[in-house]
Amino acid sequence: MRKLILKMQITVDGFVGGPNGELDWMFTTMSDDLAKWIVEGIGRAGVHIMGSRTFHDMAAHWPTSSEPFAPPMNDIPKVVFSKDPNVKSWGATATTGALESARRAAGTARTPGRYESWRDARVATGDLTAEIARLKREPGGDIIAHGGASFARSLVRLGLIDEYDLVVHPGALGRGLGLFADLAAPLALTLVHSTRFSGGAVANVYEPKR
Repeated sequence: MRKLILKMQITVDGFVGGPNGELDWMFTTMSDDLAKWIVEGIGRAGVHIMGSRTFHDMAAHWPTSSEPFAPPMNDIPKVVFSKDPNVKSWGATATTGALESARRAAGTARTPGRYESWRDARVATGDLTAEIARLKREPGGDIIAHGGASFARSLVRLGLIDEYDLVVHPGALGRGLGLFADLAAPLALTLVHSTRFSGGAVANVYEPKR
C-alpha cells in the first residue's frame, strides 16, 4: 500500500501562508540545493493530489513554466479534490489559453503532456477518508499532497498523512494560515531526518506516531 506524503513550506511558527495566503516569505530563503531537493521529492510521486484552489492556480501556471519544478508537476498524474464535479473547467480553460499564447509567442510546437495531464486530472468528489484510502490501495508510487491550506488541514485533522515533509523557513509571521490549526488533539510526530540548505531553510521529515 502506498503512502500519503504532505509536502509543505512552513514558517517556524507553523504557518503555511499569511493571513490572506501570502507566500512571499518563503522566497527569501529559497536556494538551488533546496529546489533540487524539492524536485527530487515530487519527481518520485506516483500521483499529485490537491484542493480545487491549488489545482486552478497550478493548472494556469505549470504548463508554460520553465522552472525546474515544472516537468514533474506536468508529467505526473493529478487528482483534484472538490465537491464540484466540474471543478476542472476553469483551470482547463485558463491553461489552454495560457499554453497556446506562450507557444505562439515563442514560435514553438506544442509540447505534448504539459496541458493534457491537467486536463485529464481525476476529480475526487466523495468522502475524503474513503477517497484517500482508495488511492492508497492503487498501485504506483507514493501520493504527494500539495495543499492548499484548507485541504492540507483536512488531511491532518483526519489523520490521513503517513509522512510530513516540511520545509521550515527561518522566519515567523505571527498570524496566518496554520497547518495544524484544526487538530482536535495533540499530534505526536517522530523526526525521521533533517536536511539543512544553504539559504537557511531546513527540511524536516516526520512520521506520525501510531
